[in-house]
Amino acid sequence: MNINATLLGQTIMFAMFVWFCMKFVWPPIMAALDARKKLIADGLAAAERGKHDLELAAKRSAEVLREAKEKAADIIALGDKRAGEIVEEAKVKAEVEAGNIRTRANSEIEQEVFRAKEQLRTQVSGVALAGAGKILGREIDAKAHNDLLEKLLTEI
Repeated sequence: MNINATLLGQTIMFAMFVWFCMKFVWPPIMAALDARKKLIADGLAAAERGKHDLELAAKRSAEVLREAKEKAADIIALGDKRAGEIVEEAKVKAEVEAGNIRTRANSEIEQEVFRAKEQLRTQVSGVALAGAGKILGREIDAKAHNDLLEKLLTEI
């Protein structure tokens, strides 16, 4: 055998093997690799989208939490303000009621003073009549007595 013929035969067989592999073996392998590469790229993209969505959700949750805290602070402030208003209203009502009680008490005191003065005038007039009756030694008629008392009362 000739080594040149063997080399030539092996070269031809190798070329046919390469052609066969390129024609029938290589395309399915490349399709499988492309599909695998696409699957991996889609998975990485989905992971990136998930990571991005997670960051957005974290930011949104922080924003919602901040808004909730602000609303809670506003509600507490409004409650404190309303409590202060209720206390002020109660103070005003209490002051008005105290004023009314003072006014009624003052009017009752004035009425009592007026009654006491009237009783005192009546007693003074009785004493004066008794003293005048004893001095004069006689009784003065009631009409003249009342007229005299009225004059004295107006002078007092």
